[in-house]
Parts: sequence; structure tokens; C-alpha cells
Amino acid sequence: MERIYRLDGLDCANCAAKIERSVQQINGVEKAQVDFMSTKLTIVAPEKDIERISEEAKKVIHKVEPEVEVNNIQTEKKEENSKGKIIQIVVALVALGLLVIFSPAMPWKLIAYLIVYLWIGHDVLKTAITNSFHGEIFDENFLMAIATIGAIVIGEYPEAVAVMLFYQVGEFFQDYAVEKSRKSIRSLVAIRPDYANVIQDGHVKKVAPETIKVGDQILIKPGEKVPLDGIVRKGESMLDTSALTGESVPRSIYPEEQILSGFINQSGQLTVEVTTTFGESTVSKILDLVENASSKKAPAENFITSFARYYTPIVVGLAVLLAVVPPLVTGDPFYDWIYRALTFLVISCPCALVISVPLSFFGGIGGASKAGVLIKGSNYIETLANVETLVFDKTGTLTKGVFAVQKVETTIDQKNFLRYVASAEQSSSHPIAQSIVNYVDQPLLPVSQLEEIAGFGISVEIKGHHFLVGNEKLLSKYDIPFSTIDEIGTIVYVTMDGTLIGHLVIADELKENVAETLKKVKELGIKRTVMLTGDNHRIADAIGKKIGIDQVYSELLPEDKVLHLEEELQQKTAFVGDGMNDAPVLARSDIGIAMGGLGSDAAIEAADVVIMDDQPAKIPVAIRIARKTMKIVKQNIVFAIGIKIFVLILGALGFATMYAAVFADVGVTVIAVLNAMRCLKIN
Repeated sequence: MERIYRLDGLDCANCAAKIERSVQQINGVEKAQVDFMSTKLTIVAPEKDIERISEEAKKVIHKVEPEVEVNNIQTEKKEENSKGKIIQIVVALVALGLLVIFSPAMPWKLIAYLIVYLWIGHDVLKTAITNSFHGEIFDENFLMAIATIGAIVIGEYPEAVAVMLFYQVGEFFQDYAVEKSRKSIRSLVAIRPDYANVIQDGHVKKVAPETIKVGDQILIKPGEKVPLDGIVRKGESMLDTSALTGESVPRSIYPEEQILSGFINQSGQLTVEVTTTFGESTVSKILDLVENASSKKAPAENFITSFARYYTPIVVGLAVLLAVVPPLVTGDPFYDWIYRALTFLVISCPCALVISVPLSFFGGIGGASKAGVLIKGSNYIETLANVETLVFDKTGTLTKGVFAVQKVETTIDQKNFLRYVASAEQSSSHPIAQSIVNYVDQPLLPVSQLEEIAGFGISVEIKGHHFLVGNEKLLSKYDIPFSTIDEIGTIVYVTMDGTLIGHLVIADELKENVAETLKKVKELGIKRTVMLTGDNHRIADAIGKKIGIDQVYSELLPEDKVLHLEEELQQKTAFVGDGMNDAPVLARSDIGIAMGGLGSDAAIEAADVVIMDDQPAKIPVAIRIARKTMKIVKQNIVFAIGIKIFVLILGALGFATMYAAVFADVGVTVIAVLNAMRCLKIN
């Protein structure tokens, strides 16, 4: 059983990792995961133990991080705290300035500086003391408290107050940046409907969307969010689909068309028959994806988590050695070396890394969502950024998947011929079969002995006659002689009682800007593009040549697609399919990208990346966002580690002051976080 909590007041990524480790150690916990960006704790445990474990988890969390409140969201309190923090900083800044200018004599100087120090740093000291009693020593509060108290002990009063003040300023900007990033994701999930207008006995009643059942009718007024998926039974309107697809152009909708939750009704009033419960609706699935995407960590995130866990204790140990060993060996005064050690402590906090790296990935996921691309986790961003080969399915991916009968040739009466073919295809869900059924405007005949032969066609009995409807391979399988039809399109051959009686030419249209999309992915450095299709080689080759595909494999059965994909896996490979009949290939590829994701349950479930508006043009956009995100992640890692090591060396040699140490900690963190926020912007 799974239980999810919100952790109010969780403002430190390092603290999130500590909470996760502590909850995982509770007896009976199968899985515990803390997502710093969405401030969610997920606990998985047997149903019989979940209540006990939940209560124990709350106690453990309070012990590890006393400031964090479980499942208690207090937005107003946070806003008040933000205003209070500004007042605290301004008062301390003014007081420090006055003390530096007027510089009172001792002991008033010490008393005055202590008052200002306690004013600006009391919360840090309180947290450091509380955490120390709970065994959590190596955190930023403890390091800052020891460094500043040490500065006071050796008589550096202005530095102690200034360091604490700068630390609080940095924390304020850091919290602001993290909260802004979190709000950007919350704005994406603002598509969650608050209510639904259900129609009961001729009256309209406002209820929670969760209470609506399949088959109920709801009323959607102009300006309202569509709360559940359904079929429009009455009314016409224009829909704002941007929250799901990233497209700003409104879409028209008419009676008997499908409407999806998350859209916004712009003009007319609509009566909709509900087809899914709220939990299974498109909006719920997308919300779940967006809110949980940052829980799937990339290798870079896992590295940073492990790095921070060992890095801080090592640096603290070095600081102790730096304070004690050199004076004992050289006979130098302890003062200088203690000052250097205190500088070391301030520098050692790994905040810049543990916050900016997850924030970068989170921003990338948010930026992609704004563009109508759902990336299911940070790990997929890293894979997508490194893709070298793109493998495409054809039907429904590069083409619209909307087939139409272009030509009919038969040796019997055409009306009867079409009736036989449509009757044979009536139970198939294949787009070609549906195009034939839709083309025939006459009553269909009952069938028997129906057998669908995957990759070949259909064998069926109609009115005592045996019909075969399918491709050339089907005729070869039954040793029926035929002449190859030289037409651009899918050729559907029809035999009756072993004799070829005619064929149909079915054509599919390319999606808009497919050739331009392939050109753009080449410009991005994609080395190879491949198309896999079950269609005949003439059609496949003609399409491949038209749009600029490097390699075309045609006339493939589903299992053949997997084999050909595996041949491409020497390079990092992404497979782009429609998500419904390509599940084996999507699963086998390094990363699966589903087209036609809008409203497709299979696409949302099977793929790692979902293109919500069905347009291949979003593929280069997704790759650019992934590469930009990884570039920023690498910048932050190199910048943060580089500056820290540089200032640590300067500190050990006595060239770095406490102010330089604060920059190496707080300043680097703020710069890295602001850099990470660039991921939210879509170029």
C-alpha cells in the first residue's frame, strides 16, 4: 500500500535525503522516497502496517528535521515568514552598519554585536542545537553556527555577524528561487478541475469531479475547465488545449466528438457524457506524471546525493586537522589556524550542488511540459540529451494514420465487392480496415470463421464463400497467383474461394512539416534516422525518400521491428511510435517517445516521453530542452565543485577570508540556483 505526505517547510535538499534514509530504516517499510522539488514523501508498506509506519515516520521526520511538518501545507504562514525574513535582514544590516561606523568601546561592543548576531542568527542556532541532539551534526546550520561562534571567540565580531547576515540573505534568495520553480510546476497542474456540473433530473448540481460516474452527463459552461473525459452530446465550442498540448491555437469541437479533461471551454455551452472516472481521466494521468517526474533520478542526481553524503564529513575532519596539527607541528599561534579552519567549515556546505542539480532537472521537466512534451523523469532527460539515432514507426507517427480508399478495381460487381470487403474488415481495429468500412455506405453481412493473421490480413467466411483480404504475403501464403500492383499506397488484395477478384488502393497522408522536422534533428547532431513499417517496400521507400530518412525497413511483422531496432542499439537510440501497437519496441529502445499521446492511455503508460499534440515537430524541441538541461547541470557541477575546491585551497593557505568562504557557500548556491532556473525557459 502507498501513502503520500506533503512535507511543509522542506527547504533543504540535503535534509530531504536525510529524511528519506531515516524513513527507509523503519521496520516494515518496503520503499520510502522524498521528492524535494514537489515536497512529497511516498511510503510503500504492507496495508496492515501502514498506519503504524506512518506514525513512526512522522516522529522520525520531526527528529531529523524539527522544522518540517508532515502533511500540513501552510502557504499563508510561509508568506508571513518571507516578510519576517526581509525585516530581520534589513534590521540586522542597518544595525551592523551603525556598529561599524560608531564602533563602541568594550564591553558594549561585544554586547551590541551579540544582540545583532542573535537577532539575525537565532533560528540557525536553534536548528543547529536541536539537530545536534538528534545526531544530525553535519548540516549547514551546524557548520554556520560553529564557524560564526568561533569567529566571536577569537574576537572577529563584525565578521561573525556579517557571515551570518550574508548566509541569511543567501538562504532567502535560495528559498525564493526554489519556491518560484515549484510554482512554475504548480501552474502546470492548475488544469486540475475544482468541480463538475452534473445534470440530474433536469437540474444542474455542482459536485466534486471524483464523485462523477461513467455515463453521467455534465454541463461545461464557457470559461470552465473540462473536468472529465467524455463525448460531446450537445453544443459546439472552441477549446483552449494549451495546458495539455502547448499549442495556443484554439480547437473547435462538435457533437459526438471526444473531449478531454484539462481543456478549457472558451465559447459555447457543452453537454458531455462522461466516459472515464476522474482517477482514470487524461488530466489525472498527466498530473500524476508531472508531479512525480522529478522522483525518477538521473545518474547525475544520484552522484550528487552520494557526493554530498561523504564530502561534508571529510571536509569537517580536514578543518579539525587544520586547526590542530599545523600549530602543534610548527609552533605557530592557534589563532590563525583556527580562523582558517572556521573558513573551511563555511565553505564545506554542499548546498549549491544538492539544490541546483535536482532543480535543473525539475526545470527541464517543467519547461518541456509547457511545450506539450511530458518527460517522465530526470533519468529520461539525460538519455534523451545523448540520443544519436532516431527510429520512427510510420503509421500514426510520420503519417496521420487516417487512411482513405483512393482506388477500387474488381472483376465482379463493385457494389458487392465493396460490401464483401467491408464485412470482412468490420471487426478489425486497424486503421486500413476502418477506412474501408467507413468508405462503404451499405449494410454489412454477417461473417464466420474469422481469423486475423498478424502482418498478413484476414481469412473469413461470408455467405458460404471463403474470402482472403490482405497483402501480397497473404496471397503467397495461400499460393494464389497475382500480379504486383504498381501504385503508391497500401494495396489490399481480395480473393474469393481461391481466386483473386480485385484490390483496393489505400493511401495515408504525411503529417505537416515532417521533412522539416527530420532536417532539424539532423542539425541537432542526430547521426542516423530509421523508419520501420509493415507497409510494402514501394510505399515505404517513396515516403522515406520524400522526407529524408536515412534507412527504411519495410514489410515488417511486429517482432521484426524489435530485431531491426536491436541492430541500431550500438548508439543511443530513441524509438518514436504511436504508443498503442509499438509497446515491445518502445520498451526495448533506450528511450521511447510516444506520438499521438493525447487521450491515448497506452501511449502514456508505455513511453518515457509523450508528445501531447501528436506532432513530430516537438521531437527536436524535446531534444533541445534535454540538452540545455544537461548543459546547465554540468555547468553547475563544475562551477560549484571548482569554486569550492579553489576557495578551500585559498582558505588552507590563509588567503581566503570568512567573506570569501560565504561566497563559496551561499554565493555559489544562489548563482547555481539562478542558472538552474534557466531550464524553465523554452528557446
